[in-house]
Amino acid sequence: MKPQIQHFFDPRTFTATYLVFDVEGGHAAVIDPVLDYDPKSGRTKTESADQILAALKQHHLQLDWILETHAHADHFSGAHYLQKEAGGKIAIGARINQVQSVFKKLFHLEPELAVDGSQFDHLFQADECFQIGQLQAQALFVPGHTPADIAYKIDDAIFVGDTLFMPDVGTARCDFPGGDARMLYASIQRLLSFPDDTRLFMCHDYPPKDREVTIESNVRAQKEMNIHVHQGIDENAFVAMRTQRDAGLEMPVLILPAIQINIRAGNPPPPEANGISYLKIPLNAL
Repeated sequence: MKPQIQHFFDPRTFTATYLVFDVEGGHAAVIDPVLDYDPKSGRTKTESADQILAALKQHHLQLDWILETHAHADHFSGAHYLQKEAGGKIAIGARINQVQSVFKKLFHLEPELAVDGSQFDHLFQADECFQIGQLQAQALFVPGHTPADIAYKIDDAIFVGDTLFMPDVGTARCDFPGGDARMLYASIQRLLSFPDDTRLFMCHDYPPKDREVTIESNVRAQKEMNIHVHQGIDENAFVAMRTQRDAGLEMPVLILPAIQINIRAGNPPPPEANGISYLKIPLNAL
């Protein structure tokens, strides 16, 4: 069965969220939902996630899964809000514990943050298969951007997270804690080993000025045209390019607040005695 796919693009964070379902009135998964956040005021809003809730209602769908490809550094996860409103299991790759361990130390989250992934309802092992109603799905382990990245294969569609971008944009950075350019190269080669007409859905698009936002590519286009990793570029050349490029990149604007939310499955830190949750900003630590 071919998946039904609807996407939602957040222009503030350049993030694509996907609603994937089997049939009208059937079962659904949401991949990489966004919770709106204003860094100037520290306020969150649910406009992006509410669009997904409206689509679930429109198609009369039961939400089975809320799937994260990784702990994002550029937007807040809307997983907790979606689950509260529509149910479903929040899931991520099993190696999220490695990411939690790194950032527990950075933010000095002692002792309250467990680093076993228990904030999530399900931790996918490499290549684990699961169901979305009548759809067969598989969690593909694709580390490199972070050590815990997962892509989701649903029939002929793969939701690649932050491994690949559109061919004219390239590939994901590897300079976050635990990132590794050689791992990313191997992960990309795995994705590009699927049949040429396999559809690839991006988590982000940063389009040049001469085209509109595009979120779908395929294996053939990536092998022929990806500016960082097309056919003929070997591992050493890719690692050299990626290392040099990453050295000149600024940190994402939202990395410090977002990662504290996202390693908790979209939950804010526990409120303090006054009922307010607080995020930490470590000075001179990154």
